[in-house]
Amino acid sequence: MPHSYDAIVIGAGHNGLTCACYLAPEIPFSHAFPTGDIISVHRDIEKTVAELARYSVKDAATWRDLMNRFVVEKDAITAAMFSPPPSFPAAAADFAASPAGMEAYRFSMQSIRSWANQTLEAEATKTLFGSFATFLGASPDDAGGAELGWLFASVLQNVGNNLVKGGMNRVTLALAEDLQAHGGEIRTSVRVQKILGDAKRATAVRLASGEEIPAGQLIVSNVDPGHLVIDLLGVGMVGQEIVDKMQRYEWGDSVFVMFVALESPINYKAGPAARQSAHVHLSEPSLEFFARIYLQCRGGVLPAAPMIVSWNDSAIDPSRAPAGRALMKFVVLSVPYAITGDATGRVPGRTWDEARELYADYLIDLITANYIPDLKAKILKRVAHSPVDISRRIISAVRGTLGQGAFLPYQNGALRPIPELGQYKTAVSNVYLCSSGSHPGPGVSMAPGRNAAQMILRDLGLDFMTAV
Repeated sequence: MPHSYDAIVIGAGHNGLTCACYLAPEIPFSHAFPTGDIISVHRDIEKTVAELARYSVKDAATWRDLMNRFVVEKDAITAAMFSPPPSFPAAAADFAASPAGMEAYRFSMQSIRSWANQTLEAEATKTLFGSFATFLGASPDDAGGAELGWLFASVLQNVGNNLVKGGMNRVTLALAEDLQAHGGEIRTSVRVQKILGDAKRATAVRLASGEEIPAGQLIVSNVDPGHLVIDLLGVGMVGQEIVDKMQRYEWGDSVFVMFVALESPINYKAGPAARQSAHVHLSEPSLEFFARIYLQCRGGVLPAAPMIVSWNDSAIDPSRAPAGRALMKFVVLSVPYAITGDATGRVPGRTWDEARELYADYLIDLITANYIPDLKAKILKRVAHSPVDISRRIISAVRGTLGQGAFLPYQNGALRPIPELGQYKTAVSNVYLCSSGSHPGPGVSMAPGRNAAQMILRDLGLDFMTAV
């Protein structure tokens, strides 16, 4: 008779472990331009204001106001992230309660281009905010991009850009250690094939090996919501309507990632402040630059000048490379999953297996020519991962995306991933979600896992604060 568990958590990412359980550079980030110009955002607001004043005195003062606004609203924003989302009627009532609420709702729906043109004057400053909207897949003209850009920039200004010494796997290991100290058991290198039970209640999980593990009370999923609903549960447990909705779920834009081992640290064209930053955005100074990327990407075309995020891993954490050497990664945001064309003129392949290395060659040449002059000459080894590679390696990185679903106004809050699953619950009474496919979405906040734990304990009749 196999051992029975009170709760089974599927998916050993940080949100899964956080649900089961219950680090900052001086320059959190910089934005470098092909001209050699740079904006560095410092933890100190006034240092950042001085940086921005080189481009626009008005925008510098606006930055101060925007960051101070975040400080005032920080507790409320944090509380909203680390709590289950309110229902749509409740959220609407809160917005309608005051003129300030309606203005907040308007801001939450505004595109970054609309807001930036109303609020800022320098293209460089507009680009700074616009680049952060791209982190969550919002083009300059997508609804909701303005608030995303402001929130992302504000958080890094306020609390820094946290990099874990030794790599992000240390977070997983720390959470695993805490879980095991409280009696939890972790099994790795096994895949759940099916959740067993009926429309009312799940009773066990079946592994790919055929082993079945009974679930005493509940099952929690940290895999992407599509895999959970369509594959693990299926029509028989959740019904055809919910399966159909998940099949129409929007996953967002894919990414391309390159890791490079270097014989020695590189030098940015923009100067030493760039290398002292946890990460650097590499782009032209215009929102039109981002608009071209999304036009190409969403049309299936490999972008000629994509948005590239350069991570100075070993410069911030020397333990990641041998003495005298260096390690960097480049995350290329918004590339097509299915290639139908090429704006570079150098990549004839129309599958990622054919195009990966040629596109990586092109990107290295682009970065070397415009941003890091000594990059190409210092590379000892390069490993590139296309969207297809990423989806093969990580089952929940559907179509080579990072957020378990596009971050759109109609896939956020209580609507994430779909309204029927918006409170970390499925149609099956004892099956829950705790992944980035739930509120508040992607990022290493641990919030989806924490919020799911709140809902689970509430359903079990236990007080969350007493339990933790």
